[in-house]
Amino acid sequence: MAAPAAIERGPAERLQFLDAVRGAALLLMIVNHTGRWWQDGVMGWPRYNLIYASMAVGAPLFLFLVGFCLPLSFARRSDAPRVGVAAKFLSRGLRLVLASWLLNFLIFRDEPFWEGGVLQTIGLGIILSLPPLLVMHRRGVPAALIAIAVAAYVLFSVSYERVLAWAPAHPVIGRIFLFEFAPWPWVSLVWIGLALGWAWARLPSQAERARYLAIMSAVGVLCLVAFAAWDWAHGTPPHLSLSFKRDFIVNNHWIARGVTCLLCFGSVFSLLGLAYWLVEVRRLPVGWLVIMGRTSLMIYFIHHVFVYTLVNQWLGWKLNTWLWYWLANAALALLLVGLGWLWLEIRALAARRRLQTA
Repeated sequence: MAAPAAIERGPAERLQFLDAVRGAALLLMIVNHTGRWWQDGVMGWPRYNLIYASMAVGAPLFLFLVGFCLPLSFARRSDAPRVGVAAKFLSRGLRLVLASWLLNFLIFRDEPFWEGGVLQTIGLGIILSLPPLLVMHRRGVPAALIAIAVAAYVLFSVSYERVLAWAPAHPVIGRIFLFEFAPWPWVSLVWIGLALGWAWARLPSQAERARYLAIMSAVGVLCLVAFAAWDWAHGTPPHLSLSFKRDFIVNNHWIARGVTCLLCFGSVFSLLGLAYWLVEVRRLPVGWLVIMGRTSLMIYFIHHVFVYTLVNQWLGWKLNTWLWYWLANAALALLLVGLGWLWLEIRALAARRRLQTA
Protein backbone atom coordinates (compact mmCIF):
# COMPACT_ATOMS: atom_id res chain seq x y z
CA MET A 1 0.00 0.00 0.00
CA ALA A 2 2.30 2.72 -1.27
CA ALA A 3 1.89 6.36 -0.36
CA PRO A 4 2.59 8.68 -3.30
CA ALA A 5 4.48 11.88 -2.65
CA ALA A 6 1.58 13.87 -4.06
CA ILE A 7 -0.39 13.24 -0.90
CA GLU A 8 2.42 13.72 1.60
CA ARG A 9 0.45 15.51 4.29
CA GLY A 10 0.59 15.85 8.02
CA PRO A 11 -1.74 13.62 10.05
CA ALA A 12 -3.49 16.67 11.45
CA GLU A 13 -4.83 17.57 8.00
CA ARG A 14 -8.29 16.40 7.00
CA LEU A 15 -7.98 13.25 4.92
CA GLN A 16 -10.64 12.39 2.38
CA PHE A 17 -10.51 8.66 3.01
CA LEU A 18 -11.69 9.13 6.60
CA ASP A 19 -14.60 11.28 5.43
CA ALA A 20 -15.40 8.64 2.80
CA VAL A 21 -15.39 5.85 5.40
CA ARG A 22 -17.63 7.93 7.65
CA GLY A 23 -19.93 8.48 4.69
CA ALA A 24 -19.99 4.73 4.01
CA ALA A 25 -20.82 4.03 7.66
CA LEU A 26 -23.64 6.57 7.50
CA LEU A 27 -24.94 4.97 4.30
CA LEU A 28 -25.01 1.56 6.00
CA MET A 29 -26.96 2.99 8.92
CA ILE A 30 -29.46 4.56 6.52
CA VAL A 31 -29.89 1.19 4.76
CA ASN A 32 -30.45 -0.36 8.18
CA HIS A 33 -33.25 2.12 8.86
CA THR A 34 -34.88 1.73 5.45
CA GLY A 35 -34.75 -2.04 5.87
CA ARG A 36 -36.59 -1.69 9.17
CA TRP A 37 -39.10 1.00 8.21
CA TRP A 38 -39.66 0.55 4.46
CA GLN A 39 -40.17 -3.22 4.45
CA ASP A 40 -41.82 -5.81 6.66
CA GLY A 41 -41.51 -9.49 7.54
CA VAL A 42 -42.77 -10.80 4.21
CA MET A 43 -39.28 -10.11 2.79
CA GLY A 44 -37.95 -12.98 4.90
CA TRP A 45 -34.34 -13.78 5.69
CA PRO A 46 -32.74 -11.46 3.09
CA ARG A 47 -34.28 -8.43 4.83
CA TYR A 48 -33.35 -9.77 8.26
CA ASN A 49 -29.75 -10.41 7.23
CA LEU A 50 -29.52 -6.99 5.55
CA ILE A 51 -30.67 -5.27 8.74
CA TYR A 52 -28.19 -7.24 10.82
CA ALA A 53 -25.20 -6.85 8.48
CA SER A 54 -25.72 -3.11 7.97
CA MET A 55 -25.84 -2.64 11.74
CA ALA A 56 -22.98 -5.00 12.59
CA VAL A 57 -20.68 -3.19 10.14
CA GLY A 58 -22.01 0.37 10.00
CA ALA A 59 -22.46 1.12 13.70
CA PRO A 60 -19.05 -0.17 14.90
CA LEU A 61 -17.41 1.64 11.99
CA PHE A 62 -19.06 4.90 13.00
CA LEU A 63 -18.12 4.54 16.69
CA PHE A 64 -14.55 3.44 15.96
CA LEU A 65 -14.05 6.47 13.70
CA VAL A 66 -15.11 8.78 16.54
CA GLY A 67 -12.12 7.66 18.57
CA PHE A 68 -9.74 7.21 15.63
CA CYS A 69 -10.26 10.78 14.40
CA LEU A 70 -10.07 12.50 17.81
CA PRO A 71 -6.22 12.58 17.85
CA LEU A 72 -6.28 14.30 14.43
CA SER A 73 -8.65 16.96 15.73
CA PHE A 74 -6.54 17.26 18.89
CA ALA A 75 -3.37 17.69 16.82
CA ARG A 76 -4.88 20.74 15.09
CA ARG A 77 -5.16 22.37 18.51
CA SER A 78 -1.91 21.07 19.99
CA ASP A 79 -0.60 24.60 20.60
CA ALA A 80 -3.80 25.80 22.28
CA PRO A 81 -4.17 25.92 26.08
CA ARG A 82 -5.35 22.59 27.49
CA VAL A 83 -8.31 24.24 29.21
CA GLY A 84 -9.55 25.61 25.89
CA VAL A 85 -9.08 22.25 24.16
CA ALA A 86 -10.96 20.47 26.95
CA ALA A 87 -13.81 22.98 26.72
CA LYS A 88 -13.97 22.48 22.94
CA PHE A 89 -14.25 18.71 23.18
CA LEU A 90 -16.71 18.82 26.09
CA SER A 91 -18.87 21.25 24.14
CA ARG A 92 -18.81 18.97 21.09
CA GLY A 93 -19.82 15.96 23.16
CA LEU A 94 -22.61 17.79 24.95
CA ARG A 95 -23.99 19.13 21.65
CA LEU A 96 -24.25 15.58 20.33
CA VAL A 97 -26.09 14.44 23.46
CA LEU A 98 -28.52 17.35 23.08
CA ALA A 99 -28.88 16.56 19.36
CA SER A 100 -29.82 12.99 20.31
CA TRP A 101 -32.53 14.26 22.66
CA LEU A 102 -33.81 16.71 20.04
CA LEU A 103 -33.99 13.93 17.44
CA ASN A 104 -36.02 11.78 19.83
CA PHE A 105 -38.32 14.68 20.67
CA LEU A 106 -39.01 15.59 17.04
CA ILE A 107 -39.15 12.14 15.40
CA PHE A 108 -40.03 9.56 18.03
CA ARG A 109 -42.78 11.45 19.80
CA ASP A 110 -44.22 8.37 21.53
CA GLU A 111 -40.93 7.68 23.34
CA PRO A 112 -39.17 9.64 26.13
CA PHE A 113 -36.83 12.20 24.57
CA TRP A 114 -34.03 11.26 26.97
CA GLU A 115 -33.71 7.69 25.67
CA GLY A 116 -30.24 6.67 24.62
CA GLY A 117 -29.23 6.61 20.97
CA VAL A 118 -26.17 6.47 18.79
CA LEU A 119 -25.70 10.27 18.88
CA GLN A 120 -25.78 10.24 22.67
CA THR A 121 -23.24 7.42 22.78
CA ILE A 122 -20.96 9.29 20.38
CA GLY A 123 -21.26 12.42 22.51
CA LEU A 124 -20.51 10.52 25.71
CA GLY A 125 -17.68 8.74 23.92
CA ILE A 126 -16.06 12.09 23.09
CA ILE A 127 -16.50 13.33 26.67
CA LEU A 128 -15.12 10.11 28.19
CA SER A 129 -12.22 10.12 25.73
CA LEU A 130 -11.03 13.56 26.82
CA PRO A 131 -9.18 12.47 30.02
CA PRO A 132 -7.13 9.75 28.30
CA LEU A 133 -6.57 11.99 25.27
CA LEU A 134 -4.90 14.64 27.43
CA VAL A 135 -2.37 12.10 28.77
CA MET A 136 -2.08 9.91 25.68
CA HIS A 137 1.45 11.20 25.03
CA ARG A 138 2.68 9.40 28.13
CA ARG A 139 4.30 6.03 27.63
CA GLY A 140 1.99 3.08 28.07
CA VAL A 141 -1.25 5.06 28.11
CA PRO A 142 -2.54 3.85 24.69
CA ALA A 143 -1.97 0.21 25.63
CA ALA A 144 -3.55 0.78 29.04
CA LEU A 145 -6.59 2.39 27.40
CA ILE A 146 -7.07 -0.62 25.11
CA ALA A 147 -6.78 -2.91 28.14
CA ILE A 148 -9.39 -0.87 30.02
CA ALA A 149 -11.70 -0.93 26.98
CA VAL A 150 -11.41 -4.70 26.65
CA ALA A 151 -11.90 -5.15 30.40
CA ALA A 152 -15.07 -3.02 30.29
CA TYR A 153 -16.47 -5.20 27.50
CA VAL A 154 -15.54 -8.42 29.31
CA LEU A 155 -17.15 -7.10 32.49
CA PHE A 156 -20.35 -6.41 30.57
CA SER A 157 -20.24 -9.90 29.05
CA VAL A 158 -19.95 -11.67 32.40
CA SER A 159 -22.54 -9.32 33.94
CA TYR A 160 -25.07 -9.72 31.12
CA GLU A 161 -27.63 -11.76 33.05
CA ARG A 162 -27.44 -9.36 35.99
CA VAL A 163 -27.83 -6.39 33.65
CA LEU A 164 -30.97 -8.00 32.18
CA ALA A 165 -32.38 -8.45 35.67
CA TRP A 166 -31.42 -4.93 36.79
CA ALA A 167 -32.69 -2.93 33.80
CA PRO A 168 -36.48 -3.46 34.24
CA ALA A 169 -36.29 -2.34 37.87
CA HIS A 170 -34.54 0.90 36.85
CA PRO A 171 -36.36 1.94 33.65
CA VAL A 172 -35.18 5.55 33.49
CA ILE A 173 -31.47 4.89 33.95
CA GLY A 174 -31.78 1.75 31.85
CA ARG A 175 -33.35 3.60 28.91
CA ILE A 176 -30.66 6.30 29.08
CA PHE A 177 -27.52 4.19 29.47
CA LEU A 178 -28.61 0.69 28.41
CA PHE A 179 -30.66 1.40 25.33
CA GLU A 180 -29.69 1.91 21.69
CA PHE A 181 -25.89 1.52 21.43
CA ALA A 182 -25.55 1.55 25.19
CA PRO A 183 -22.48 3.52 26.35
CA TRP A 184 -21.54 0.43 28.34
CA PRO A 185 -19.96 -1.34 26.52
CA TRP A 186 -19.97 0.59 23.18
CA VAL A 187 -17.69 3.39 24.44
CA SER A 188 -15.00 0.69 24.60
CA LEU A 189 -14.95 0.76 20.80
CA VAL A 190 -14.40 4.53 20.84
CA TRP A 191 -11.47 4.08 23.25
CA ILE A 192 -9.87 1.39 21.09
CA GLY A 193 -10.23 3.69 18.09
CA LEU A 194 -8.66 6.51 20.12
CA ALA A 195 -5.60 4.46 21.05
CA LEU A 196 -5.05 3.17 17.51
CA GLY A 197 -5.73 6.58 16.00
CA TRP A 198 -3.20 8.18 18.34
CA ALA A 199 -0.51 5.71 17.28
CA TRP A 200 -1.34 6.33 13.61
CA ALA A 201 -1.36 10.14 13.93
CA ARG A 202 2.09 10.16 15.58
CA LEU A 203 3.80 8.34 12.73
CA PRO A 204 6.19 10.80 11.06
CA SER A 205 5.70 9.95 7.38
CA GLN A 206 2.90 9.13 4.99
CA ALA A 207 4.61 5.87 4.05
CA GLU A 208 4.61 4.72 7.67
CA ARG A 209 0.96 5.66 8.08
CA ALA A 210 0.12 3.71 4.92
CA ARG A 211 2.00 0.69 6.28
CA TYR A 212 0.12 0.99 9.58
CA LEU A 213 -3.23 0.86 7.77
CA ALA A 214 -2.04 -2.05 5.63
CA ILE A 215 -1.28 -3.99 8.81
CA MET A 216 -4.71 -3.07 10.20
CA SER A 217 -6.31 -4.35 7.00
CA ALA A 218 -4.39 -7.62 7.20
CA VAL A 219 -5.54 -8.08 10.79
CA GLY A 220 -9.08 -7.26 9.67
CA VAL A 221 -9.00 -9.91 6.95
CA LEU A 222 -7.73 -12.46 9.47
CA CYS A 223 -10.62 -11.55 11.78
CA LEU A 224 -13.14 -12.05 8.97
CA VAL A 225 -11.56 -15.39 8.04
CA ALA A 226 -11.69 -16.46 11.70
CA PHE A 227 -15.36 -15.43 11.89
CA ALA A 228 -16.22 -17.48 8.79
CA ALA A 229 -14.11 -20.43 9.98
CA TRP A 230 -15.83 -20.43 13.37
CA ASP A 231 -19.28 -20.61 11.79
CA TRP A 232 -18.15 -23.26 9.30
CA ALA A 233 -16.64 -25.39 12.08
CA HIS A 234 -19.84 -25.11 14.14
CA GLY A 235 -22.12 -25.82 11.19
CA THR A 236 -23.85 -22.44 11.36
CA PRO A 237 -26.09 -21.91 8.31
CA PRO A 238 -25.19 -18.76 6.32
CA HIS A 239 -28.46 -17.00 7.15
CA LEU A 240 -27.86 -17.57 10.88
CA SER A 241 -24.32 -16.17 10.70
CA LEU A 242 -25.94 -12.74 10.45
CA SER A 243 -28.48 -13.14 13.22
CA PHE A 244 -29.34 -11.13 16.31
CA LYS A 245 -29.95 -14.35 18.27
CA ARG A 246 -26.21 -14.95 18.61
CA ASP A 247 -25.59 -11.61 20.36
CA PHE A 248 -26.53 -9.66 23.48
CA ILE A 249 -29.95 -8.00 23.48
CA VAL A 250 -30.66 -5.40 26.19
CA ASN A 251 -33.88 -3.37 26.18
CA ASN A 252 -34.56 -4.85 22.74
CA HIS A 253 -31.33 -3.38 21.35
CA TRP A 254 -28.28 -5.14 19.95
CA ILE A 255 -24.77 -5.47 21.41
CA ALA A 256 -22.10 -7.56 19.69
CA ARG A 257 -21.22 -10.77 21.50
CA GLY A 258 -18.28 -13.14 21.33
CA VAL A 259 -17.43 -14.21 17.79
CA THR A 260 -19.46 -11.32 16.35
CA CYS A 261 -16.64 -9.03 17.54
CA LEU A 262 -14.47 -10.67 14.87
CA LEU A 263 -17.01 -9.57 12.26
CA CYS A 264 -17.11 -6.03 13.67
CA PHE A 265 -13.36 -5.49 14.00
CA GLY A 266 -12.64 -7.36 10.78
CA SER A 267 -14.99 -5.10 8.85
CA VAL A 268 -13.72 -1.90 10.48
CA PHE A 269 -10.01 -2.64 10.02
CA SER A 270 -10.42 -3.95 6.47
CA LEU A 271 -12.53 -1.01 5.31
CA LEU A 272 -10.12 1.57 6.74
CA GLY A 273 -7.17 0.18 4.83
CA LEU A 274 -9.21 -0.42 1.68
CA ALA A 275 -10.57 3.13 1.75
CA TYR A 276 -7.08 4.58 2.18
CA TRP A 277 -5.80 2.65 -0.83
CA LEU A 278 -8.79 3.48 -3.03
CA VAL A 279 -9.16 7.15 -2.08
CA GLU A 280 -5.68 8.42 -1.16
CA VAL A 281 -3.54 6.16 -3.37
CA ARG A 282 -5.69 5.20 -6.37
CA ARG A 283 -7.62 8.49 -6.19
CA LEU A 284 -11.00 6.86 -6.72
CA PRO A 285 -13.59 9.64 -7.21
CA VAL A 286 -15.78 9.30 -4.11
CA GLY A 287 -16.70 12.94 -3.64
CA TRP A 288 -20.30 12.01 -2.85
CA LEU A 289 -19.19 9.80 0.06
CA VAL A 290 -16.87 12.56 1.28
CA ILE A 291 -19.82 14.97 1.27
CA MET A 292 -21.86 12.50 3.33
CA GLY A 293 -18.97 12.06 5.74
CA ARG A 294 -18.41 15.78 6.23
CA THR A 295 -22.11 16.44 6.81
CA SER A 296 -22.83 13.22 8.68
CA LEU A 297 -24.59 14.81 11.66
CA MET A 298 -26.95 16.84 9.50
CA ILE A 299 -27.67 13.89 7.20
CA TYR A 300 -28.13 11.47 10.08
CA PHE A 301 -30.61 13.87 11.61
CA ILE A 302 -32.58 14.73 8.47
CA HIS A 303 -32.75 11.25 6.94
CA HIS A 304 -35.06 10.25 9.80
CA VAL A 305 -37.57 12.79 8.48
CA PHE A 306 -37.66 11.14 5.05
CA VAL A 307 -37.24 7.49 6.07
CA TYR A 308 -39.40 7.34 9.19
CA THR A 309 -41.70 10.35 9.44
CA LEU A 310 -42.58 10.83 5.76
CA VAL A 311 -42.50 7.35 4.19
CA ASN A 312 -43.25 5.13 7.19
CA GLN A 313 -45.57 7.26 9.33
CA TRP A 314 -47.31 9.71 6.98
CA LEU A 315 -47.47 7.77 3.71
CA GLY A 316 -47.40 4.27 5.19
CA TRP A 317 -45.57 2.86 2.17
CA LYS A 318 -43.98 -0.59 2.20
CA LEU A 319 -41.43 -1.31 -0.53
CA ASN A 320 -41.68 -5.08 -0.46
CA THR A 321 -40.02 -5.63 -3.82
CA TRP A 322 -36.25 -5.43 -3.95
CA LEU A 323 -36.14 -3.43 -7.19
CA TRP A 324 -38.29 -0.62 -5.84
CA TYR A 325 -36.56 -0.76 -2.46
CA TRP A 326 -33.08 -0.25 -3.92
CA LEU A 327 -34.28 2.37 -6.40
CA ALA A 328 -35.82 4.30 -3.50
CA ASN A 329 -32.58 3.99 -1.52
CA ALA A 330 -30.60 5.31 -4.49
CA ALA A 331 -32.97 8.27 -4.85
CA LEU A 332 -32.71 8.96 -1.12
CA ALA A 333 -28.91 8.84 -1.29
CA LEU A 334 -28.88 11.33 -4.18
CA LEU A 335 -31.19 13.64 -2.26
CA LEU A 336 -29.07 13.47 0.90
CA VAL A 337 -25.83 14.06 -1.01
CA GLY A 338 -27.44 17.10 -2.64
CA LEU A 339 -28.52 18.43 0.74
CA GLY A 340 -25.04 17.76 2.11
CA TRP A 341 -23.43 19.68 -0.77
CA LEU A 342 -25.84 22.57 -0.19
CA TRP A 343 -25.05 22.53 3.53
CA LEU A 344 -21.31 22.74 2.86
CA GLU A 345 -21.83 25.60 0.41
CA ILE A 346 -23.91 27.54 2.94
CA ARG A 347 -21.27 27.03 5.63
CA ALA A 348 -18.49 28.10 3.26
CA LEU A 349 -20.42 31.23 2.28
CA ALA A 350 -21.03 32.07 5.94
CA ALA A 351 -17.33 31.59 6.70
CA ARG A 352 -16.32 33.93 3.85
CA ARG A 353 -18.71 36.59 5.09
CA ARG A 354 -17.28 36.35 8.60
CA LEU A 355 -13.78 36.86 7.19
CA GLN A 356 -14.92 39.86 5.17
CA THR A 357 -16.49 41.54 8.20
CA ALA A 358 -13.64 40.70 10.59
